[in-house]
Amino acid sequence: MADDPLDGRVALVTGASSGIGEATAMALARDGADVALAARREKRLREVAARIREEHGAQTLPVRTNVRDEDSVVEMVETTVAEFGRLDCLVNNAGLARGESVEEMSADQFRTMMETNVDGVFFATREAIPHLRERDGHLIFVGSFAGQYPRPFNPVYAASKWWVRGFAHSVEGNVGEEGVAVTVVNPSEVRTEFGAAYGESFEERFEEGEVTEPEEVAEAIAFAARQEGSTVSELDLYRRDKFSGF
Repeated sequence: MADDPLDGRVALVTGASSGIGEATAMALARDGADVALAARREKRLREVAARIREEHGAQTLPVRTNVRDEDSVVEMVETTVAEFGRLDCLVNNAGLARGESVEEMSADQFRTMMETNVDGVFFATREAIPHLRERDGHLIFVGSFAGQYPRPFNPVYAASKWWVRGFAHSVEGNVGEEGVAVTVVNPSEVRTEFGAAYGESFEERFEEGEVTEPEEVAEAIAFAARQEGSTVSELDLYRRDKFSGF
C-alpha cells in the first residue's frame, strides 16, 4: 500500500468533534486526505483540526454544522467544495442515542433522535452525491449492531439505525453503477462519550479494552475509503464476547 493512499482526496466527516468522528478524521488525514470536520461544537472542531494539521500536515476545514437543520447541511457541503474544489468521501457519523422505552419517550425526544440519525444522514447524502459522482467517490455510513438485531431497551434508536442501513444499501444500488462506492460500518459498543447527554457514557461505563475503541472503527472506515474500483459493502466490528449467551 502506498504511504499516502488517499493523497489528493477530500473527506467530509460529520460528528467529527469527538469519538468515532474525531478518530476517523485523524485516520483519513494520516492516509493523505484533506479533511472537513463538521459538528456543532466549533471550539472543539478547531482543536481537532489543529491537531490533525500538526500530526499529519493535512489541510483541514472546521465547519460548524447542525445535521438536523437542512440549510446547515447544505452549507456544510457547499463550504467544503468551495474550500477544496472537490469532495471524494462523505462519512455520515453524526448521531445520538436515548435510553427511554417507547412509552417513556416524549414526542420531542423522538423527533430529536430521528432528525439527527435519519434526517441528517439523508440531507448530507443528498447534497454529497452529485460531487461524489464526479470523483468516483465514497459514501460511508456509521451504522450499528442495533441496526441489525432487535434492541429491546432502546427500540427507537435501533429503528433509526435500521433505517440508516437500509437507506445506505438502497443508495448503493442506486449510485453504484455511477461509480460511487457505499459502505456501512456497524460497531457494537464503542468507548466514547456517546450517550453522555442522557446518562452514563460508554467511555464511563467501560474500561479500556472491554469494548471497541473509536480508533478501531476509524481504521475500518479508512480501509473502506482506500478501496479503488470496488466496494466494501458492510463491515461489522463487535467486541469478541458479543454473542456469548445468545
